[in-house]
Amino acid sequence: MIDTASLADRGHVVAPALIEPDLCRLLAEMWPDQTRFRSHVVMQRHGFGQGEYQYFAYPLPEPVERLRQALYPGLARVANEWNELLGNPRRFPAALPSWLEECHQGGQQRPTPLLLRYGAGDYNCLHRDLYGDLVFPLQATVLLSDPGRDFEGGEFLLVEQRPRMQSRGEVVRLGQGDAVIFAVNERPVKGTRGFYRTAMRHGVSTVRHGQRFTLGIIFHDAA
Repeated sequence: MIDTASLADRGHVVAPALIEPDLCRLLAEMWPDQTRFRSHVVMQRHGFGQGEYQYFAYPLPEPVERLRQALYPGLARVANEWNELLGNPRRFPAALPSWLEECHQGGQQRPTPLLLRYGAGDYNCLHRDLYGDLVFPLQATVLLSDPGRDFEGGEFLLVEQRPRMQSRGEVVRLGQGDAVIFAVNERPVKGTRGFYRTAMRHGVSTVRHGQRFTLGIIFHDAA
């Protein structure tokens, strides 16, 4: 069950123990298997930070596909509520295949779920995962490593850029198998004159020691 009140109030929510430790390890161990991935990115080559990530290829590994399909319907309801509050006419279909078909017809056909690996000294700059004109407004990140045992540092960061106000930052602490669900780009915030938009960015602080793996679940495909 997604805590939609927290999503509305803070722009993110933690889903504790979304996947079990054994599955976390299984997903992290996929990293060397290049047959599972369509693209490998070294962050520092592009100014994204320091670390690496790989986008899965279709067909997605069964656990990743199952998780993406399971999370989508509840998040689609939240996304439609947000769009209504913001006066955006876009409404997302109830099931993921219908939304992905829209993406593919719009020229966004490349899968976006990804596996990220950080070592000591690595970090991820604040950013948004926008891959084309068609954007689903929520995404999920699952921590696959065990903080304190596998790595130190590497906290998940969220920054909200509020109009005519200073930005607000937050550290989201996760355990192994926990997921953070958060706004990709914008979210509605209630003000004195109704709802307005705030812009969200996310990143990862510097890993001080060890190795940190995460799974990213994005619901729109890439152009």
